[in-house]
Amino acid sequence: MKRYNVGIIGATGMVGQRFVLLLAKHPWFNVKVVAASPRSAGKSYKDAVGEKWAFDCEIPENIASLTVKNATQDIAQIASEVDFVFCAVDMKKDEIKALEEAYAKAECPVISNNSAHRMTDDVPMVIPEINADHIKVIEAQRKRLGTKRGFIAVKSNCSLQSYVPAIYPLDKKFGVKEVLVCTYQAISGAGKTFKTWPEMLDNVIPFIGGEEEKSETEPLKIWGKVEYGKIVNASSPAFTAQCIRVPVSDGHMGAVFMRFEDGKKPSKEEILDCWKNYSGRAQELSLPSAPTQFLHYFSEDNLPQTKLQRNLEGGMAISIGRLREDSQYDYKFVCLSHNTLRGAAGGGVLLAELLCAEGYID
Repeated sequence: MKRYNVGIIGATGMVGQRFVLLLAKHPWFNVKVVAASPRSAGKSYKDAVGEKWAFDCEIPENIASLTVKNATQDIAQIASEVDFVFCAVDMKKDEIKALEEAYAKAECPVISNNSAHRMTDDVPMVIPEINADHIKVIEAQRKRLGTKRGFIAVKSNCSLQSYVPAIYPLDKKFGVKEVLVCTYQAISGAGKTFKTWPEMLDNVIPFIGGEEEKSETEPLKIWGKVEYGKIVNASSPAFTAQCIRVPVSDGHMGAVFMRFEDGKKPSKEEILDCWKNYSGRAQELSLPSAPTQFLHYFSEDNLPQTKLQRNLEGGMAISIGRLREDSQYDYKFVCLSHNTLRGAAGGGVLLAELLCAEGYID
C-alpha cells in the first residue's frame, strides 16, 4: 500500500487532536498539513493548541512542529500538498458545507467528521462494516461537483456507533420493526473535558441539542440504497431516541429496546450467534484500524462498563451486553462504543482506509 499525505482541517479541536494521535504513526497516512482558524494560523501546532491539548500524552513530535495553515484561506495550497484531508471544524453548518465543497472542488477528497453533509443525498455516510457499498455514490457526486478526484464522504453521528452496529445485522437476518434507544453520552462528545466543563461533575443533563433528531434519522440513511446517483433512505426500522449527557470522559452507552417484524422474533441464541459471526468489508480488507471482532458480547450482568470496555480493540470494537426478553418489546440490551475513536476520528480514519483500499483516493 502506498503512503498518502494527508491534512487535518480543524486540527486544534478535540476531534482534530484525536486525529493527530491516530495518524502520527499510521502505516498508510502521513500528516503533511494541519489547519485551523485564522487565530491559530502561522503558529506551530504545539503553540496553537497550547493548554487546549486534551490528552495525557505529549503531542507527537512529527506533528508538534508543523506550522498551522489557515483552513479557510489556504485551500488551494493545502490541496496541492496532500492527497486528501480529514475535516473536523467548529463552524456554522452552512459554512462547513461551503468549506468542504471548496476543498472537494479543489480536487481534494474530504473525509468529514462534521454533520453538515450527512443528509446530502449523494454524500456517502458510512460505517465501513455496515454500508461500505454506499461509497459508489461518489461517482454521481463528482459529476455534480464537476470534479475528477474531489468528493466528500462523512461518518455518522458518534452515538449511532454504539447501537446501530448491533441492530443492523439483526434486521438484515430477521427483520427489525421498531427501535427505542436511550443514549448516555460522554462529555468529550461536546468537545469538553472535566477541566473545561466542571459543571458536569456530579451532574446529568437530559438534553443534547440536535442529537435525538440525528439518532432517529441518520440510521435510515445508513439502511438506505444507492439508486440513480442518490442514497434513498430506508423507511424502516422506525427509531425513537432520547439522548442524555452523563459525567463520563469518553464512551457513549445505549440502552436499546427492539421489536421484530411479526412472526420473525428470533431466539436469544440466534441473536448471539448473529452478533458473533457478523463482520463487514473492513474485516474482509483487513484495514489497519478495523477491529478483528467487530461486535463483542459480554455475558456478565454488569458488563459492558464504560471504563473497562471503551478501549476494546483500540477503541474500534462495539461492546454489547444484558440481552434479555422484554415485557413490552421483544428484546432489550445495552451497548457501548468509544465516541472519539469509533464514533469520531477513528471512524473517519477507518473510512479513509476503506476509500483508499477501494480505489476512490489515488
